[in-house]
Amino acid sequence: DMKKLVVALSLFAFCGTLATVVLAADEAKPKHTIKQVMKVAMKDGLCKKVAGGKASQEDKNKLLDAFVSLLENKPKKGDAASWNAKAGALVIAAAKVATGRKGAEAELKKAASCGACHKAHK
Repeated sequence: DMKKLVVALSLFAFCGTLATVVLAADEAKPKHTIKQVMKVAMKDGLCKKVAGGKASQEDKNKLLDAFVSLLENKPKKGDAASWNAKAGALVIAAAKVATGRKGAEAELKKAASCGACHKAHK
């Protein structure tokens, strides 16, 4: 019975900590809006430039920063888990490019599927 009590109290404490983290994250405002990210990363061609291997380190960092903001935003419609998976894939791919990982440009091209994201979230 003591084990059950310890497990229950630990679980309760963990849930309280998790709730605090989630609430704090909700209060933090993203650096860029979805519209701003789409303009810089997609419409202005930054993502294409980075994925094509023709970008400076500054451009790579700018794209990563934009995609982090995308992940921090909430979509107009669609499932949050889907949004987090798609935006998260962009963040990971952009981070791999920014840190010089082999094959990262191809991963970024694959993650930057406009149609898949727009169909689910725009």
